Amino acid sequence: MENIKIGIIGAGGMLPYHYKGFTKAGAQVVAIADANTEKAKTAAAPYGIEKTYDSLIRMIEDNPDINAVSVLTPNKFHMPLAIEALANGKHVYCEKPPALNASEMKVMLDEAKRSGKRLMFAFNNRARPESQAIMKYIRNGRVGAINSAQATWIRRAGIPGFGGWFTTKELSGGGPVIDLLHMIDLALYFMDYPEPDYVLARTFYNFMDNKNFKGPWGIPDAASGITDVESSCHAMLTFKSGQSLMIRNSWAEMNEREVVSVVFQGKKAGGKVERLFGRDGFDETSIDSCRLFTEENGNQVNRDILVEKDETMGRIASAANFIESIQGTSEPLSTPEQALSLMKITDAIYESASAGKPVQIK
Repeated sequence: MENIKIGIIGAGGMLPYHYKGFTKAGAQVVAIADANTEKAKTAAAPYGIEKTYDSLIRMIEDNPDINAVSVLTPNKFHMPLAIEALANGKHVYCEKPPALNASEMKVMLDEAKRSGKRLMFAFNNRARPESQAIMKYIRNGRVGAINSAQATWIRRAGIPGFGGWFTTKELSGGGPVIDLLHMIDLALYFMDYPEPDYVLARTFYNFMDNKNFKGPWGIPDAASGITDVESSCHAMLTFKSGQSLMIRNSWAEMNEREVVSVVFQGKKAGGKVERLFGRDGFDETSIDSCRLFTEENGNQVNRDILVEKDETMGRIASAANFIESIQGTSEPLSTPEQALSLMKITDAIYESASAGKPVQIK
């Protein structure tokens, strides 16, 4: 296929990862759009990108030869921008979460089918070396059917600003349930995305008014902004296959340190992919691990799987996979059908927490 040309909509913090992944796979980023035109120009300058715009449609109209669009905006705009790009015949790579809810995701899925274009999402943890190493054991039968798993992304103090779009439900869709859904997705990926059945969840709002629990990313507070999302969630999810998944997500919760992990128990072996963050995010005190728990020759064996460290947690590799899937050189790491299932689970978590009882996912 000829050189793939990409336009990026949104000039936020994920842009460098997307740019590096796309160009690593041989694509060319030709334009950046952002409602804040100065921000778009500032983001484009380090990469020598001359074309910047204030909207997606202006970017597409001025560059009809663009093959694909990358969406890096606040969550509220994922669906309308993805639909606009797909309707104009462009492949779409969109940051997580896929949408605000399952209804929006269904519209995106239908448009992707109608257009015949690729729709993928930045579920970057699937692309991590640790995850791909574990998947080789799962696919070759060493693990067996996975009975249960535990998906965890917990921060002791990690609220991403107060009053900004992250903490405004209308813009974000929710707090850590929807923001930190990476480990839920990774667990489902390991489990072969079984069909969900019931969920029982509780959400908590502690510390959402305490700025001592702000994260270290420098996202400015908005004094007149809204803070109406949860700070933490605990949930139990069952599947029609008989499998189960425990979920724990938090921006602010009393815990020793930030833990990002999926642990699973299979019929032949268990396993774990984990990052323990340090004092200031990823630093010299951080610990990555990838382990298999099995039995060999009558002995209980814990196997450490050594892989190349990836500080980006698969972000560059995930973006590269999008290009490779368009080129037909790699299988896509994610599908819109999986994204719809994930959003149905997210919706049900919030519904169960609100109702105070189990919810069946349909």
